[in-house]
Amino acid sequence: MLKGIALSVFIALAIPASAATWRDELPQAKALGSGDLTWFRLRIYTAKLWSENPQFSLNSPFALELTYHRSISRTQFVETSIDEIKRIFGQQYSAEQLKRWEGEMYRAFTNVNEGDQLVGVFLPNQGCRFYNRNQLLADIRDPEFAKAFFAIWFDERTKDSGLRDQLLGRAK
Repeated sequence: MLKGIALSVFIALAIPASAATWRDELPQAKALGSGDLTWFRLRIYTAKLWSENPQFSLNSPFALELTYHRSISRTQFVETSIDEIKRIFGQQYSAEQLKRWEGEMYRAFTNVNEGDQLVGVFLPNQGCRFYNRNQLLADIRDPEFAKAFFAIWFDERTKDSGLRDQLLGRAK
């Protein structure tokens, strides 16, 4: 019996102190803004930014919720993310670092279908966690990756500044 208790304690300590859902990470989060990503008039996903801080800041945790209106393969999602990081940051990240991040994203993401939801939680100076509606998909403890990944939506050089403004609650 003592052996079983010790094993339970070990397992509890070995598992990251992460939540079952993203809402457990940010229980007081409120939506700051939302908008749709469209491509040639096709709605790809609806994005919603959540934060416990009333003003968006890369110094505070936040969650980016994406609800898909189209099917997208994991490969397409990962390749597009890497391409966007390269476009935004140029040569700032080495090929080796980008390859490592690509592997992390392949581990974190799955194919998505219409109605599926992915939520990324940004944790300053720690990294990020990714969830679907039911569970934690990945805990990536790389603060630089987290900054680069979420820059796809929140950097001033994002491809869709209109969506960025909507997420930040700045759209008119």
